[in-house]
Amino acid sequence: MPHPTAHPHYSPSARRPVFSPPEAVTGSHTTLQGLSHLSKPAADLVLLGDLTGRYAAGSYSRLSPDGRTVTLRGDRQGAAEHGHRITAAIACHVARAGGSIEQLTRLLLHPDHEGGRHARNISLRSGQSRALDYIRRVWASATQMINTTRALGSRDHAYELLAALRDRIETTPWRGERGRTALRVLRAHLNFAEIAGGPLHHASERQTAEEAGISRTTLRAVYETVLKPHGWLRRLRVGHGREGSTWYLTLGSPRRHTAPPALSRTRTTQCPPDPALEEWNTPETATTADIDSTVLGRLMAHDAFAHHSLGSAALMIISALRVRQDQTVAELVGTSSVSRATTYRTLKRLADHGLVQHTGQTWALAPHALEGFGNRLPDADNGHTTAPAQGWAKVAEQHGTWGIAARRKALHAAERAAYQEALDRPAEHRSRALVIVRDGRQVLVPVPRPDEIPPPWHAPDGRVLDPVTGRPAADWRVATDGHLILITPSDQRSYDELAAAHAEALSEWESVA
Repeated sequence: MPHPTAHPHYSPSARRPVFSPPEAVTGSHTTLQGLSHLSKPAADLVLLGDLTGRYAAGSYSRLSPDGRTVTLRGDRQGAAEHGHRITAAIACHVARAGGSIEQLTRLLLHPDHEGGRHARNISLRSGQSRALDYIRRVWASATQMINTTRALGSRDHAYELLAALRDRIETTPWRGERGRTALRVLRAHLNFAEIAGGPLHHASERQTAEEAGISRTTLRAVYETVLKPHGWLRRLRVGHGREGSTWYLTLGSPRRHTAPPALSRTRTTQCPPDPALEEWNTPETATTADIDSTVLGRLMAHDAFAHHSLGSAALMIISALRVRQDQTVAELVGTSSVSRATTYRTLKRLADHGLVQHTGQTWALAPHALEGFGNRLPDADNGHTTAPAQGWAKVAEQHGTWGIAARRKALHAAERAAYQEALDRPAEHRSRALVIVRDGRQVLVPVPRPDEIPPPWHAPDGRVLDPVTGRPAADWRVATDGHLILITPSDQRSYDELAAAHAEALSEWESVA
């Protein structure tokens, strides 16, 4: 009896209603449920799968010029990675439309839905209970993502969101050295997001550290103490191999978007401030800042702004003066979120290189300060003319930080090569599966198994005797062909399924050959 097929109806309204309860049907088969309230791309993904190769991006698969998805790895991990991305995308579509986990389960386990092939493969290979546990995990991740992110209707909407995030970053006071370092990391992720065209982007830790001009150790500390706890950045997926992690930029918590307090001791030997003398009653910096983060993002990777050179405080002051020239020290303390003492010290460094100049009580950038070239100005103390800066490279040489970025990139390249070598080393000992194509389908060529065991090791019920202890080994079994099979908790098939698969491969090979 042919399977009844229901044609999906796509609602033209912008606001999608929630899923309706399933309709009662007759017969042993169920009709297609839940597609009427999904968008057309979502319904096509459920019915037809990933025809465009949109979810094939990554280190395991890619889209060929003729439109086919090509798996770069010979084992089933590549196909599983691609199938998991399709399953996660379907779960997000169902969650955004107001569906439930029961409706998602019906969509994925329906035999006519190509988008649920990965979940059905898990069900056939490992059982129904494990497939349902997998769907529950995917649904939990999808609902969390939908509840904490916003839907982007168009590319213009994505650019508006990035512009709002840039404005929030530029007006947030980033106090202290940790806060300024967090700003550099956040600006690096904003650069990646602008290239990707939305808040969702991919970046590795080494790539971000090179972009921000800091070490990888400092980067991890900033992630855990500032950006993640305060809601600026979320890691959706940890990278593996040559694929970077998946990140999502948000506007941060409305009440916690400032930099965190310094992690200091609970007790101090200094005298506490005296309220009667109005000491330390308010922070020096203002509650809002005003900097040009684009300038900061363009300069922060230079060696001249390393920790032992001009530092992050110089970046903040230059970015604040870029927005508005002729500011006093009191105004710079508010717009750059740098303390008064650090502002005086940083302005003195910049003035020594001719990058800033002051008239009376106000300070301004030199005409070519953004390129690292200063003006030759007479010293007010002794009347001598100071040598101006001749580019950021010369500034880094004077402070002894020239070459830090190049050494950091070389170190990261060596670490990537060592990691890739470690990944490729097990593959050298793994033999490739041989297949032949017969009538348009691939047939596995059974190879002789090198794991034969002597007859004295055989025990009843297919068990194996340990030659050292003389007792049956719990993790080993003898297959019906007399070869050894290792059963571990990571295996997804039982002993009977492994033996049946080997017998099926032999039978299919004999029938074809």
